Amino acid sequence: MGVPSRQTISTWARLVRVQQTVLVAVESDLKAAGFPSLAWYDALLELTRAPAGRLRPLELERAMLVPQYGMSRLIDRLVKAGLVVREACADDRRGQVIAITEAGRALQKSMWAAYAPAIERHVGSKLSAGEAAQLHALLGRLG
Repeated sequence: MGVPSRQTISTWARLVRVQQTVLVAVESDLKAAGFPSLAWYDALLELTRAPAGRLRPLELERAMLVPQYGMSRLIDRLVKAGLVVREACADDRRGQVIAITEAGRALQKSMWAAYAPAIERHVGSKLSAGEAAQLHALLGRLG
């Protein structure tokens, strides 16, 4: 492997900046609508998608779109809000499973009402369908 070109370095910097800018904008839209952070939505969505609405904490962290370095704190907050519950893991008595509650499912659905327009406002409205498809394909090559 060689040294990256100036264009590659510039592309890397732009990718990081755009990601940060869009995430901050979407978070701001969720907050303005009275909702908790994107990490809450992301965790609730992954639990909704999971078999029986349950995941082990490490599985939840790996599935999330937004990196979550404070997973145990996030889970504590979700439990306190009544959106998830901790359950004993059937295969590992020392382990635990996080299960979404009906209140968690309801919040995830209501947050989507603000999240979807934020995605459109900060991403969709700036790209044609063809550009979005092209960007999707290019990003797919990176990971």
